[in-house]
Amino acid sequence: MISNEGVRLGAEAAHHLAQTGLYEFETGLTEAEFRRIEREYGFEFADDHREFLAVGLPINVPPEDGQTWSRPWPEWRSGDLDSLRRQLDWPVEGVLLDVEHNAFWYEGWGERPADGTAALDTARRHLAEVPVMVPVYAHRYLPAGRGSFGHPVLSMWQTDVICYGLDLADYMHQEFDEARGEVDDSWNPRATSRFWRDLL
Repeated sequence: MISNEGVRLGAEAAHHLAQTGLYEFETGLTEAEFRRIEREYGFEFADDHREFLAVGLPINVPPEDGQTWSRPWPEWRSGDLDSLRRQLDWPVEGVLLDVEHNAFWYEGWGERPADGTAALDTARRHLAEVPVMVPVYAHRYLPAGRGSFGHPVLSMWQTDVICYGLDLADYMHQEFDEARGEVDDSWNPRATSRFWRDLL
């Protein structure tokens, strides 16, 4: 059962993005497409993320020079399976990169093994248990989970994790609305996903 508040937030996010005029949209994902994607990749979209994609799929535009992602909007309908898998794996792979090369270790994992391979194996085992993060745009993510909504959008670059929006609707405003002005002191998102919130 999808929540009314999740539907409202997702529709509001799509409306915010459409108002910017930055992107065109394809027809939104159908129930059959959601089922196929969720079965194929082993997660369920949060209610607001699902509604956002049901309203319309943003179409990628050619990248500007120096842009990190050539296709920042995940192409759920017709995208390359390997590319989507890489985007889904990005948060976990980024943490593993920092474990391997930057001496990162999460205190909740216990003592770090002295052997680098053992440390990576231990980290990988623990990361298999953390909440799945689903790409919204480039390296901006929402937690997976049917029946959930209103999570802050996280920008995830290895273990550098920051909030980019109070929720999906606010994120569209923060990321794409050039007229948004400065964020005031009351803007204080609280990440909700276990493990990931500890990296903020």
